[in-house]
Amino acid sequence: MTQSAHDSRTPARREPVFRFRMRIMQDETIAVGPGKVSLLEAVREHGSISAAARSLNMSYRRAWLLMDELNRALKSPATVSGHGGPSGGGSVLTPVGEEIIRLYRDIEKRAAAACAPEIRALTDLVRR
Repeated sequence: MTQSAHDSRTPARREPVFRFRMRIMQDETIAVGPGKVSLLEAVREHGSISAAARSLNMSYRRAWLLMDELNRALKSPATVSGHGGPSGGGSVLTPVGEEIIRLYRDIEKRAAAACAPEIRALTDLVRR
């Protein structure tokens, strides 16, 4: 007897997903990459590094280190943070931080569009 595609014992396969992972390296450090861009977007959405970290299931320390590494790699910082206190200090993106997100996401879209036939061919090779 064969198992059907809907059999609860057979794990359902999801469609393959293309994910672009561009990185800008500075020596051996990732100056700008997908994780840092996602963190910037989460800071913009949540208003603090700690809330951004929670939303990404990341420790505050890891998020702070990534943001510090990003800001040190840039000519001008991507974020500014207020001092902590009873209501917390919060963080906001600078125009540089906003520009990093815009440029990175635009590059992703253009790369995906330019390589659509190759991406489709590669994903067609993946078992479903």
